[in-house]
Amino acid sequence: MADDRVVRIEGVRKSFGSARVLNGIDLIVRRGEVVTIIGPSGSGKTTLLRCVNALETYDDGSIRVDGVEVGFAGEDGRRRPRRDRDLARIRAATGMVFQHFYLFPHLTAAQNVMLGLRKVRGIRKAAAREQALLWLERVGLSDHADKLPSQLSGGQQQRVGIARAVAMEPKVLLLDEITSALDPELVGEVLAVVRRLADDGMTMLVVTHEMAFAREVSDRVAFMDGGIVVQQGDPERVLRNPSSDRLKAFLARVA
Repeated sequence: MADDRVVRIEGVRKSFGSARVLNGIDLIVRRGEVVTIIGPSGSGKTTLLRCVNALETYDDGSIRVDGVEVGFAGEDGRRRPRRDRDLARIRAATGMVFQHFYLFPHLTAAQNVMLGLRKVRGIRKAAAREQALLWLERVGLSDHADKLPSQLSGGQQQRVGIARAVAMEPKVLLLDEITSALDPELVGEVLAVVRRLADDGMTMLVVTHEMAFAREVSDRVAFMDGGIVVQQGDPERVLRNPSSDRLKAFLARVA
């Protein structure tokens, strides 16, 4: 029977200098599952996503995406850093959408989506544009394909970022506080796109401060604090009946 654990995080630790940010994280994301991470600022949520995407190296433990160790090579007990070529391939399997949009300002919406398809996947220009247009249509931006980022609203730019990530057909989509830089009236349009992706069976690991969204979309919610997963489980149980005093205090602050 095939292993359905798309993301397998075991005993992951990460420090920046003397500051321990991740202190032994264990977390599983299964195929087609949406796992949402919540917690206070500084709890390590973004650092964990960046480790999954190989943007940060982790000091100890293991992160595997579809069975492949992310940050290090070698099966002989020795940890060898990945080569840049391997890192590009691994990052393509872990599409990430950031808090800030990071679109190339001189490229149109379609060209931003095409870039990874052309440079990483090696797809010809016409086929890459066709795929880009299909994904822009999926996120409701078919009429804006040839506009520059400066001609788009913040919500539209974030939807381009989502289209760019999912066009690469990643094993897992990582979403890091994707609505926190948006005006409140633009949040709904972005979250609606994520809901549709969840309904379509996209595997996702999501960091968010939107508790209602976490409750509605997630298969599981994990609460992080102090670099560890304090509690995880069904959204209703975790968010409505928290068993941890730390989680109770956090929910009281964000309510």
